[in-house]
Amino acid sequence: MVLPCGAGKTIVGAAAMAHAKATTLILVTNTVAARQWRDELLKRTTLNEDEIGEYSGAKKEIRPVTIATYQVMTKKKNGVYAHLDLFDTHDWGLIIYDEVHLLPAPIFRFTADIQSRRRLGLTATLVREDGMEGEVFSLIGPKRFDVPWKEIESQGYIAPAECVEVRVNLTEAERMLYATAEPEERYRYCSTTATKRKVVEALVERHAEDQVLVIGQYISQLDELSEVLGVPLIKGDTPVKERERLFAMFRTGEIKCLVVSKVANFSIDLPDATIAIQVSGAFGSRQEEAQRLGRILRPKSDGRGAIFYSVVSRDTVDQDFAQNRQRFLAEQGYSYRIIDADDVFQGKI
Repeated sequence: MVLPCGAGKTIVGAAAMAHAKATTLILVTNTVAARQWRDELLKRTTLNEDEIGEYSGAKKEIRPVTIATYQVMTKKKNGVYAHLDLFDTHDWGLIIYDEVHLLPAPIFRFTADIQSRRRLGLTATLVREDGMEGEVFSLIGPKRFDVPWKEIESQGYIAPAECVEVRVNLTEAERMLYATAEPEERYRYCSTTATKRKVVEALVERHAEDQVLVIGQYISQLDELSEVLGVPLIKGDTPVKERERLFAMFRTGEIKCLVVSKVANFSIDLPDATIAIQVSGAFGSRQEEAQRLGRILRPKSDGRGAIFYSVVSRDTVDQDFAQNRQRFLAEQGYSYRIIDADDVFQGKI
């Protein structure tokens, strides 16, 4: 089942569980996502805490409904997939694969071997840059439902969004560094320039009253942005408890801006995030673009729309990769506006 972020994939999963009335295994991308699933199930179903187990790096519980991370399931020790073998001995009536587009990856596809009477895959967009999305069908079954994002938006299930590309002119020194860099390093150079940082600062200042996510790929860049903006950073080595604390503070508005790495690409529920500022990414990945846009698509309590900014270095591979994003967003029905960085500094946006 393909539904955009914020359109209710968790509720669809809960409805499938209610229909199946069977022991259920839910596979998710990380512990934060596992706990969000648990909280939603407790909120929206008659399940109680004793009926929902977490099987992750932190806990090892198997209950009538068990929520496990892909990573712990595929962890190998002494040549044996002990956790995978353990789950394969259970009589599962339903397995739900969250972010099912990940399944063809070697590290995740083992989980498709777990025996179950029914399987349900959920994703925001069934796209992979390696072209292997078709393997999802052979691993768990055919696609049953897919709907255009704008149609879901028109029905009020996700927030309207505007997509804006901000093009930045590199300084002479930055352009020289870019021109002399090794080909494999050029994207990093043009993605992490000081010129981009200044644009991000201006955008965050302009949206000081909004809930803002600054999203990027390169940790050194994100460390710098976190320090310059004076806001918290969530990255791979941020402990789970700290991630949950910061996300909770963001949801309540106690924190207005967060800098996040790709760990926030998947299954993070931030309903009141209205602005996303992308500074770097995985070479124009359509899947990543969908996930990052999805962080701001959940309906807002006040009915507002969202803005997704991509800050792009002009006349570089960064601009080339941005064309992939533009095509993907156009396919989803979104308008895509291109402005100059000077418009940001002059307040013309």
